[in-house]
Amino acid sequence: MSVRTIFKKLVTVAAIAALFAAAANMPVHAQKKGGQLRYAYVSGPGTLDPYVSSSAVELEVIHHLYDSLITVGENYETRPMIASSYTIADDAKTFTFKIRKGVKFHDGSVLTSADVLASFERYRKISPNAVIFSDVASATAPDPETFIVKLNKTNSVFVDILKSPVYPFVILPASQKDKPARGADVIGSGPFKLGEWTKDSHLVLERFDDYTANESYKGIDGYAGRRIAYVDSVRYRFIPEANARVAALQAGDVDVAASIPPELAKRFASDPDIQTQTVFPYCMQVFIVNSSQGPTANPKIRQAINAVVDVEEISTATGQIAKMNHSLVYPFSPYYQGDKMKVYYDQKSPDKAKKLLAEAGYKNEPITLQTTSNYPNFRTSILVLSELMKAAGMNVNVDVVDWTTNASNMQRGTGTWNVSTTSFCSNPLLGPQQWRTMFYTFPQVKNDAVLDAAYEKFYTSLDAGKRKEAWDVIEKQVLEQAYMIKIVDMGTINAFNKKKVDNFASFYLPRFWNVSLK
Repeated sequence: MSVRTIFKKLVTVAAIAALFAAAANMPVHAQKKGGQLRYAYVSGPGTLDPYVSSSAVELEVIHHLYDSLITVGENYETRPMIASSYTIADDAKTFTFKIRKGVKFHDGSVLTSADVLASFERYRKISPNAVIFSDVASATAPDPETFIVKLNKTNSVFVDILKSPVYPFVILPASQKDKPARGADVIGSGPFKLGEWTKDSHLVLERFDDYTANESYKGIDGYAGRRIAYVDSVRYRFIPEANARVAALQAGDVDVAASIPPELAKRFASDPDIQTQTVFPYCMQVFIVNSSQGPTANPKIRQAINAVVDVEEISTATGQIAKMNHSLVYPFSPYYQGDKMKVYYDQKSPDKAKKLLAEAGYKNEPITLQTTSNYPNFRTSILVLSELMKAAGMNVNVDVVDWTTNASNMQRGTGTWNVSTTSFCSNPLLGPQQWRTMFYTFPQVKNDAVLDAAYEKFYTSLDAGKRKEAWDVIEKQVLEQAYMIKIVDMGTINAFNKKKVDNFASFYLPRFWNVSLK
């Protein structure tokens, strides 16, 4: 069966799924426009330049401001957005995207394939995820409604790569082509445009009245769908303390609050106006081990750190919604390998750590663990790990910084840190192609021939079985080399005032399009 035939069948299935998703998420009554929705969140974005953004606090805002060429549906399937359709050559080397007509940017200009091409060229220059375009032989815009990408070699998952909500390939005006990283003007084509932004305080999104909704959809569908901004504006209030977010919602100072710890969520039980919303799976928490700096450049020291990890102790201390899982994908994923990765998980072995340290020639060099107070579960995880490492004879320093600095250091390899922690949300849901940049960028992995060869096999194999074989090697290498150390699968709790907020549908990151005030 040809790739094209498979593609046509998948499109048919996806179209049917989209109709069911839309029907499930459509309100049963008419919604009204107007009002400001007030939202309590843990932190403000460090940047709104989408091509360098991987942190949830940035992406949550960015996906309201911009439209992607291709994006994810409600169940993380592939959905066209700025593209009205696309075709794939049988050899999976040529991809042709048709561009929707009449889409406008926030500056009033009309989006064409020239903007898509300019966005592609900027992404290729400045994004940490630019590797996704490394095999592109040519990208052209032969007419205003057509964008064509030709590859040097087969890439069976190229379109799936484009749908990533992390470092998203959203479309910017061609005027932004030569802007440096983190230097783009915030001009998108999304249902909201940027209003006021006071860093460390608040941010306001305003409805973009000239937004061109994708009429091929009937309702919300992941980051695709028929996106309608009902509220006049959304005011993001950056409230790092969870107690303060809960208090703000109970007092009526905000309408929606994010990231509520389970213990605090119990306060809402007696309040008939507040509804909680549990999202699971939400993200995977891991320790990131810097493989290019100081003691942790030595794989045996990284493995020694992994050897002391006690998942239950860490999970209990954080008090989060969590499940143990040794894999970097979920059990429902076609790439899940059963028990194969258990050997690298939850080892609880200080004796093994001491042996590895001796083999590494460790001489009490300081190992810096960096974390943040913005996410108490991250801070607690690092503090527990520090004690476990000390018990095995490691010299540990803990460096607490704000989340923007912590996230930037992990993404860019800046700062003097050896271990940190974060969570990845879309990566375990979307699979190997979504993980690739994170495996290399966050742990600062360079010149790993095993990882390089396995990813080469993954991308160039048209056979799904061979792609799974490649993933088996990839996952083993990441965990065996302790570039990342798996902790738990996480859930999260959001809460909202159900007497005021209408049609706030659950998704892995909150969405305020198609949401209205009563």
